[in-house]
Amino acid sequence: MDTSEVKTDAAELRHCRRCFLYEMDGQETSYQSVVRLRQAMPAAEKADDAEYDRRLSVCRECPYLDNATCMQCGCYAEVRALKRTARCPVKHW
Repeated sequence: MDTSEVKTDAAELRHCRRCFLYEMDGQETSYQSVVRLRQAMPAAEKADDAEYDRRLSVCRECPYLDNATCMQCGCYAEVRALKRTARCPVKHW
């Protein structure tokens, strides 16, 4: 993973090119929201575990993944991959 330090006036933040929320310091609350959304989503609407993992594997290799965000659509990759009918904005899945 390509990581670099980005300094701000308030704090030092870690920038991670190919990371997901669960891997990023300070994103625990956001990641827990993804977990709750996945648990609450009706089974008929959500991608099964194997498909979700496959999608995230594809996203991890994508040059548009930056700080857990798809830079093509602006959403968290972990959220977009949840819904069964969702599609990658650059047609990788």
